Amino acid sequence: MIRVLLADDEAMIRSALSALLRLEPDIDVVAECVDGEEAVAEALRLLPDVCLLDLEMPGLDGVEVAARLTRAIATRCIVVTRHARPGVLRRALASGVSGFLPKSRGADEVAGVIRRVAAGGRYIDPEVAADALSDERAPLSVRELDVLRAGRRGETTGQIARTLSLAPGTVRNHVSAILAKLGVSTRQQAVILAEERGWI
Repeated sequence: MIRVLLADDEAMIRSALSALLRLEPDIDVVAECVDGEEAVAEALRLLPDVCLLDLEMPGLDGVEVAARLTRAIATRCIVVTRHARPGVLRRALASGVSGFLPKSRGADEVAGVIRRVAAGGRYIDPEVAADALSDERAPLSVRELDVLRAGRRGETTGQIARTLSLAPGTVRNHVSAILAKLGVSTRQQAVILAEERGWI
């Protein structure tokens, strides 16, 4: 049996997908989680074979959960999303994600991807992969993207500095560089632009 942890903050989608996957003879849904923090805690406790993670969750998103889990335990992660932006795909692959697909796929297709990933393979949705090849790259450095990501919910400079183990002055310097590179006047405008482009 393939032991699967499912994490999605939308209760109807989570329960429906869980029920459909439980109909598969070789898949056992061992946990249903409502957010990223719970997914990390439950995965570390239950050690599932595959974690099926929604990208857009409060707190830790699916890619952040995958990054933590793939470093800590021998589980394989699949990220599903309603908005499959190419920049997010690149971030997911860098985090060790084994599968990436849009939520528009049917439960039978999701089950097939789970089997493929559990067997050691990878699956990237072909349309998302094609878009990623043609999409423009972020003009920001990895550290600048980290600063935007850490402050995407309005965190203060001090909070961002603590999250990233940086000095507040260093964070301010990164923010100044970000605003200049993107041609915007506020950090929030930079976050919105980066999210729209799929960079964070």
